[in-house]
Amino acid sequence: MDLTTNYLRSVDSNENIDIAILVNNIILDAVGQQSSDIHVEPWENTIAVRIRVSGILQELTHLPLELLDRITGRIKVMADLVTYESELPQEGRAPASPEFGNVELRVSVFPTVRGEKVVVRLFDPRNRSFDLKTLGFEPDTLEQFMKLIRRPSGLILLNGPTGSGKTTAIYSALCHLVETHGPTVSISTVEDPVEFNLPMISQSQISNSRGFTYPKALRSLMRQDPEAIMIGEIRDPETASIAVQAGLTGHMVISTIHSDSTAGVYARLINMNIEPFLLASSIAGVLGLRLLRTICEHCKVEAQPNSEQLGLLPDEFVQTTTFYTGQGCDHCADTGYHGRVAVTELLMSDEVTREGVIQKMRTRKLRDLAIDQGMTTLWQNALAKVQRGVTSMDEVVRVVAVDQL
Repeated sequence: MDLTTNYLRSVDSNENIDIAILVNNIILDAVGQQSSDIHVEPWENTIAVRIRVSGILQELTHLPLELLDRITGRIKVMADLVTYESELPQEGRAPASPEFGNVELRVSVFPTVRGEKVVVRLFDPRNRSFDLKTLGFEPDTLEQFMKLIRRPSGLILLNGPTGSGKTTAIYSALCHLVETHGPTVSISTVEDPVEFNLPMISQSQISNSRGFTYPKALRSLMRQDPEAIMIGEIRDPETASIAVQAGLTGHMVISTIHSDSTAGVYARLINMNIEPFLLASSIAGVLGLRLLRTICEHCKVEAQPNSEQLGLLPDEFVQTTTFYTGQGCDHCADTGYHGRVAVTELLMSDEVTREGVIQKMRTRKLRDLAIDQGMTTLWQNALAKVQRGVTSMDEVVRVVAVDQL
């Protein structure tokens, strides 16, 4: 049984609840289940406390609504926020402390009609290693990606939804450069926020309130003589333009950008008024990323996919594959899954792709062109993991859109 439930059962009335102990227990329970986020949200009759484990929200407990102001107030104090402000969003952080499991907390408070919703992101450096070889990339993709990051110049972009492993992949790439070149390479980052402190790398955190924006930071950084630059995210045309120019002028630049698909990154940048010929010249490759939950080894059983899922698969694949799923057990909190693995789609910028970009080909046509050139799609990559019994068809269909076939 979790600490939160035990504590609530030990208290005879809501008035006697020690909010500091309650909040700490919620955080410790989330850390114990290796959660990435805690959601504290007022619902119609209760405060729902949910945690995100392996990308999936699951309920931890429900609390009386009358505790909401005390809980949000406690979290605001921990994150050094304005406690009396309840009608505007706030963001803050609480440094790692033994009191709440030695994790760093990133707190976001958002007003709703029922009261404030709080989301706490947990950063536990003890559970994070940045090794490219442990991310679950297919061998061919890993080899190509390592060749990309060893290039002396060019722009490498990572694409995927929030929580798809982009930051972990980038940090792993930077750590690989440090391991390869040691003190002979200068690496700088501009992030919002800096998620983990990396050895031998200069990391900067932007502050929009002080005018220290991505464009301003990057312009100054170009005079710092770095070989490699990491930009947390390309959000606007100005940042995109500087990143492209840096990639063209002898720097290795790696960043993330949101787009609906890997090939769609080019259209997104063209919509930011970046000339296609500059994109064709500067972008070395685009890596699409998703995370699939892996089947729990303690409750793994054979299970045939349903007819709808089978209809998505080639007959030969169905006949030669043994499908698995997880039944759910104590080891995986009855989810059937434990841990996650990356699935990727690496679009290399070769001569054919560059010509397609210059001609402003539609995204779908550009993707088909990349497949003709040998790109393994997210769907193909995911099916390879199904064939090896790493994940289930349910998980693949949940994470990888059917239009990625």
